[in-house]
Amino acid sequence: MNTDDFDAVLFDLDGVLTPTADVHMMAWEKMFSEYLAARGIDEPYTESDYFDHIDGKPRYDGVRSFLASRDITLPEGDSDDPADAETVCGLGNRKNDVFAAVLETDGVTPYPGSVAFLDQLQASGTKVAVVSSSRNATAVLAAAGLADRFEVVVDGVVAAAEHLAGKPSPQTFLFAAEELGVSADRAVVVEDALSGVAAGHAGDFGLVIGVDRGVGADRLLQSGADVVVADLAELVDADAAESVTE
Repeated sequence: MNTDDFDAVLFDLDGVLTPTADVHMMAWEKMFSEYLAARGIDEPYTESDYFDHIDGKPRYDGVRSFLASRDITLPEGDSDDPADAETVCGLGNRKNDVFAAVLETDGVTPYPGSVAFLDQLQASGTKVAVVSSSRNATAVLAAAGLADRFEVVVDGVVAAAEHLAGKPSPQTFLFAAEELGVSADRAVVVEDALSGVAAGHAGDFGLVIGVDRGVGADRLLQSGADVVVADLAELVDADAAESVTE
């Protein structure tokens, strides 16, 4: 596998470039565990709920999917709903308040292997973009010191403004490739979420790389990944890495 054969690499953010997926997981668990307890629902929120219903999806889609798994139907509400509103948007905003508080307090450090891979791509002149369902992508990139690395960032805010369907639809990835001036077959998608891998596969991208941060290599391959790595350091050529650090 040689990413030098392609013109662009499109990265998911949380769990691919930064370990903020862990913060998201914690925020979702806290919010839904408290919500289920308040409703007197005995079936607890588990880690598998995150991977099955939430991971990689736009925030409100994740809320809707999880609630459906518990046969709960709530009014949609509005994106401006307060965090205490018992609506789909209210619960999503409640989760985001938890996430924002942790990000502000703890900050975020990008994965070293991901930074090394970005260095290699920069040295070779490969175009890069971030494609994230999160509406916090700009803040996360800034906190991680990666904001100046990407000429194109397609996040939840851009997707809403451009009326792009969220993952597993390929629309956000296709939009990013178009913004870079690259065709899908000449671009690589890098994702850790099942929904994101499925989006890359559905968009007929030249290569879909799954990063296994816990969902499982088999499930990533079944969702459409062409290859799975445990860390992006595995994609860094030893000679290229040495030349970058000299």
